[in-house]
Amino acid sequence: MNTADLAEAVANGHGLTKTDARKIVDAVFEAIADAAAKGDEISLNAFGKFKIKDTPAREGRNPSTGATIQIAAARKLTFAPAKAVKDKINA
Repeated sequence: MNTADLAEAVANGHGLTKTDARKIVDAVFEAIADAAAKGDEISLNAFGKFKIKDTPAREGRNPSTGATIQIAAARKLTFAPAKAVKDKINA
């Protein structure tokens, strides 16, 4: 499923036009991205949590040459599904 498919599902389920549903879906994703950029945890009841995880700098290996390289520290967005989502997936 991509963004257009999601917007279409929202439109069909709530009697909206596809254009209006697309604006809503885009606004939700933008709000999640903005909150994550600030370092906030995004908790959506019955769906899950989005959190920022800091990964420290570390050494790695170039798979082609085997040379040691330095991998920079990074911030990653992680998702932990809620129990209801896990149960739906594993049903």
